[in-house]
Amino acid sequence: MQNPAKAPSSKAENTLDRLLEIMSALRHPETGCPWDLEQTFKTVAPYAIEEAYEVADAIDRGDMKDLKEELGDLLLQVIFQSQIAKEQDLFTFNDVANSLCEKLVYRHPHVFGDEKAANSSEVMTIWNARKDAEKNNSSAIDGVTLGLPSLLRAQKLQKKAEKSGFVWPDAQSAWKKVEEELEEFKDAKTKKHQAEELGDLMFCIVNYARLAGHDTEEILTTTNKKFERRFKAMENILSKTGKKLEDSSLDEMLNAWNDGKKQD
Repeated sequence: MQNPAKAPSSKAENTLDRLLEIMSALRHPETGCPWDLEQTFKTVAPYAIEEAYEVADAIDRGDMKDLKEELGDLLLQVIFQSQIAKEQDLFTFNDVANSLCEKLVYRHPHVFGDEKAANSSEVMTIWNARKDAEKNNSSAIDGVTLGLPSLLRAQKLQKKAEKSGFVWPDAQSAWKKVEEELEEFKDAKTKKHQAEELGDLMFCIVNYARLAGHDTEEILTTTNKKFERRFKAMENILSKTGKKLEDSSLDEMLNAWNDGKKQD
């Protein structure tokens, strides 16, 4: 039986060194954690997405205690992936951090160089120009991450297209396109055609919302929370009358929904 690994002391020279040592110990081939040892780049990746959303949720709720914890969980994903890469002689956490340092300096010439930026709009112009120069994309809409949620990716694709001049002149013009797509959806006869037209309609709604100054990802997140709140209120109202949800008619549920909506 192997001797158990020693957890790095809380008195380590700095907290980040301690964190890196703990992750290395968890991945030690003889004394490490079986679950951690089984993980790969791909198996850990979904957790990074999940943790990023939990960070956003803590911020939205204004829960700073939760935010501190969730930021730690998100940092763990960076440490975890970096440790796997180190074991394969690909790169280390220090390489990740150094790369980020270089990127931040390069993309902020108005801070670390001679360029000027009087406002955030000018900053974004500089940032995007330097980002595009780094990527050397062949298309004006290249560089939008495939793994993004569909609503968010639609917004980013549209913003990329807008930079090249491919954009409706205003939100009202974009709304006319929404109405046009709605009619095409109504006229669709097959399920496949309906799905295609529904996708076009959703894409156009995202574009209209964006041009009207809204973030559809945030809007739908808020609506989801509202639905959860009102659904639970409906359950509570029905429960007070001695009825379970599954034993209630649709009319009874809708009446309870509307009562809960008034209280919301």
